[in-house]
Amino acid sequence: MPVSSFSVQSLNDVRALLKSLPGPNQGALARAIKREPQLTKPPGSLGRLEELSHWLAAWQGRHPPQIINARTQVFAGNHGVTCKGVSAYPSAVTEQMVGNFQAGGAAINQVCQTFNITLKVDAMELNNPTADFTEGPAMSEPETIKSICHGMDQVEEGLDILCLGEMGIGNTTSAAAICHALYGGNAADWTGPGTGVEGEAMSAKTYLVAEAVKTHNCNDGLDVLMCLGGRELAAIVGAVIAARLKAVPVMLDGYVCSAAASVLEATIPGALDHCKVGHASSEPGHRLLLERINQNPLIDFEMRLGEASGAALAVSLLKAAVACHNGMATFAEAGVSDKA
Repeated sequence: MPVSSFSVQSLNDVRALLKSLPGPNQGALARAIKREPQLTKPPGSLGRLEELSHWLAAWQGRHPPQIINARTQVFAGNHGVTCKGVSAYPSAVTEQMVGNFQAGGAAINQVCQTFNITLKVDAMELNNPTADFTEGPAMSEPETIKSICHGMDQVEEGLDILCLGEMGIGNTTSAAAICHALYGGNAADWTGPGTGVEGEAMSAKTYLVAEAVKTHNCNDGLDVLMCLGGRELAAIVGAVIAARLKAVPVMLDGYVCSAAASVLEATIPGALDHCKVGHASSEPGHRLLLERINQNPLIDFEMRLGEASGAALAVSLLKAAVACHNGMATFAEAGVSDKA
């Protein structure tokens, strides 16, 4: 039975669910930690690869960890705020890019094929954009819950890693507004070029983010999601929650995806412990956000494409971490002398 079908009917239900999230499997983690110093290498010499294998074991709830059944899930949605000229591209591009994903022509298709990751793309009411959040809440509570539940229902049992990403013209504006609402500072700290906005258009985008945040009175991250988010962002939130409940580690993509997930961490600290961030986006607000949610990205390739491209690329590192942890010989097996 899908997790969302029996437990989530309001934002208060989501808040209650967040308070009961399971923690890591300590037994699996202990076995991973015990194996590490036995492997034929100096202690700590594989750096973050060692930490990744331990993290996978803890959140998959088993040792040894594995990366066989990897999934990339891309949610697509349209934003009413695009009517204010915040993007260099029209909203129609969202649907066109979904078609490109489905035809196999996007970057995410190539990355997933390279690393044997299945890809699922989910268009969410593209003909029904969210409301312009500079004038009122982007979504009603029922709309927010519908999208959260939809995201929860997409997470299957038995996945080894879930990569999350998005597509949606206007969603960097939404991400900037979410981050500004959650973490303060100046709107300019959080607002970047997105699809290539610059000059006066960039100044207007920043102004709209600042004004939108002033418009809404939000009590926690979930309120911020409802007032300033989008359907695809809410679906990411639901997928992150369901993955935690189903012992599926999560790889988050760049700025927009991280902003969506940050509403959970802002509501309940520790809600993203089963998540890693695949890459540091060149969208300027992302690095600031990563500090706020205490995430150290796996790679930094100056990417800002979205569509889960950075998250899927980071799976290559997870596969390497698992291969080393599971496949390396121990000192005893290899007949190699351990340190004195």
